[in-house]
Amino acid sequence: MDIQVGKKTMEINLLSKEGNAVKIDIDGTVYNVDIAMLLNGTYSILKDGISYNAEVFRGENGKHYRVNVNYSTYNIDMLDSQAKYMRLRKHNTAEEEEHTHITAPMPCKIVKIYRTPGELLHKGDTVLTIEAMKMQSNLKVSDDCKVEEILVSEGDSVRVDQMLVKLNYECQ
Repeated sequence: MDIQVGKKTMEINLLSKEGNAVKIDIDGTVYNVDIAMLLNGTYSILKDGISYNAEVFRGENGKHYRVNVNYSTYNIDMLDSQAKYMRLRKHNTAEEEEHTHITAPMPCKIVKIYRTPGELLHKGDTVLTIEAMKMQSNLKVSDDCKVEEILVSEGDSVRVDQMLVKLNYECQ
């Protein structure tokens, strides 16, 4: 997922989470931190033996946050990772291949599957919801199509680029 802090854009990937122990990659640097949610958007963060308290205030659209840490305030915007991922895929793969399946844009968990094999979909229909770093995203189809096969189940953890759903755009 990409975030913007002020004018700086950073790529953040959740590598693992066990209890409060979180391993994250920020712009290619891996951090091991212990994060505990306290009350009302307050978090306790332990990194390299140093404790930090952070207050997190979520904006109305769920993509903007204000974070107060160590007497400093940071405005953070979550960038649309699905749109970024689709732009990257257009540059890296043939267009017909891009439209035959839905793949995971990042390591994530499958929260909800809305469709079944054989179902006809219209442009913009939501196929499934994923969750990464406590944020949920809906994955939608880019044009009218038919669901050929669903390759995951609700609750599955998937890796980046893992194929989730096979689609057929020639069946309209």
